[in-house]
Amino acid sequence: MEENVLDFVLVPLGLFLMAAYHVWLLYQIRRHPATTVIGMNVINRRFWVSAMMEDTQKTGVLAVQTLRNNIMASTLLASTAIMLSSLIAVLMTGGVTGRGSSAAGSINDHHFIGITFNQGTKFMSTIKFFSILVCFLVSFLMNVQSIRYFSHASMLINVPYRKITSFTNHRLTAEYVGSTVNLGSYFWSLGLRAFYFSFPLFLWLFGAIAMFVCCIFMVFMLYFLDITFEVGWKADAMSTDEETG
Repeated sequence: MEENVLDFVLVPLGLFLMAAYHVWLLYQIRRHPATTVIGMNVINRRFWVSAMMEDTQKTGVLAVQTLRNNIMASTLLASTAIMLSSLIAVLMTGGVTGRGSSAAGSINDHHFIGITFNQGTKFMSTIKFFSILVCFLVSFLMNVQSIRYFSHASMLINVPYRKITSFTNHRLTAEYVGSTVNLGSYFWSLGLRAFYFSFPLFLWLFGAIAMFVCCIFMVFMLYFLDITFEVGWKADAMSTDEETG
């Protein structure tokens, strides 16, 4: 009974902390992009795309190689996510529902003693594994979308848009290509965040206390990874002074 109370109190509280942090991070990215790593990267990628498209004959190979590296990173995360999803699905179908071997059935009878250290019932174990599975599936989908946009950008970035005169109203611009590259990066970041969310959910298998402690640790760790403490704050202050001046 005490374990169920901890699940109903600490688990929602830990997820609320993670969600609240990301809502605050989204606000910072929208309102003060120069204070966040994501916002700074968005600005720098737009400058990079403009520089790459100034002379495609000189910088075309470099641009394609850079985008190819991003595609490989997204492919690695997508492959890892679908592999882990398959593993979790095997554990759920063979270890949770009792349709596996006799060894899996004995684990069910003892409420996952070997996996969850006797934390919760069969129903709670199913919820825990399903939550982890959702994180990995979301990560897979986000990384697939990232590959899609990076692939589009790898073709668009080599188009000599300044020489195109036949499409006066729908001419390709560096801003459009920069938006495409940034969309690929956004989806890659979302896929990586899904991996981050899977860590507390995985520790939930060992108890609500471990999951809650992991959520607190993740929030502090992500804060130091997402926020720029020197350059970003100065740049944001300078832009604010220019707007007010």
